[in-house]
Amino acid sequence: MKEDTLILSFESSCDETSVAVIKNGNKILSNIIATQIKSHQRFGGVVPEVASRHHVEEITKCIQMAMDEAEVSYDDLDAVAVTYGPGLVGSLLIGIMAAKTVAFAHNLPLIKSNHLAGHIYSASFVTELKYPFMALLVSGGHTELVYVKAPGDFETLGDTRDDAVGEAYDKIGRVLGINYPAGKEVDRLAGIGKDTFNFPRAMVQEDNLDFSFSGLKSAFINTVHHADQVHEELNKADLAASFQGAVLDILVNKTFRALKTHPVQQLVVAGGVAANQGLRKRLASEIETRKLDMDLIFPPLRLCGDNAAMIGAIAQIQYDKKDFADLTVNADPSLDF
Repeated sequence: MKEDTLILSFESSCDETSVAVIKNGNKILSNIIATQIKSHQRFGGVVPEVASRHHVEEITKCIQMAMDEAEVSYDDLDAVAVTYGPGLVGSLLIGIMAAKTVAFAHNLPLIKSNHLAGHIYSASFVTELKYPFMALLVSGGHTELVYVKAPGDFETLGDTRDDAVGEAYDKIGRVLGINYPAGKEVDRLAGIGKDTFNFPRAMVQEDNLDFSFSGLKSAFINTVHHADQVHEELNKADLAASFQGAVLDILVNKTFRALKTHPVQQLVVAGGVAANQGLRKRLASEIETRKLDMDLIFPPLRLCGDNAAMIGAIAQIQYDKKDFADLTVNADPSLDF
């Protein structure tokens, strides 16, 4: 009797084409990622049509590389999984069609997976997750606090009302003259600057766990534009530190309020902004200061961005529940929990 489960997983929701082979939901046999960052840099952000065309060019190569690196054949596979949302509809459809084709051709069950759930379950490659746990999901398109009650059982406690945190980093990065994606460089500058501009901390006094970053973004942009108009030179590092200081205060405020009403043993931080060094240090420091008996879990840096390994992780839970899709599955670009 076959004990191990092998899932071929696809991720194409934005500007990364990724295919992975995952064993038992927590071991990566291969995780091929074809990034498009250089193609989108000149536009200052992701162009959906350009992204879709790149996925078409890369997807079959990624499948072959993932299978070769994992040293498996299609006969070894137990299922095929794919992100069906949220994301760019054209990009999602490329991965969905590729996954459907493989599933149909090799008579394998098809699993449609939530991209956001995938980010959260990227933590399962670090340690065994203990339920219930809390997840802070921070990425280019999403900022959410999610209470995970049981495997695959999600409750959204707080969501962004406007810009996601990663989106705000890219927009203020453009004003600072930093190439897309700006998060890493803003984080580096913040580490050497000082929080001197006292930007607003939106919604921290409100009786909810939702986030808002558009006011902070606007305050930042207005400060820089005003300085340009009066020919005043501002310190880039201090601007970055002031912006990041406000972001971290907002994220920490909401996260620890959520933890007060929903005590857990583990806090998972996932999504592209989970790679932010300032955020990692601040959360670790807050847990120590508050003397909380709780594990702080970050995915490895290579799994913070979009990748197919994380889809294989959430797909394992769906596989165990026999939560399969048929070949009519379509993209859901606005999907949430």
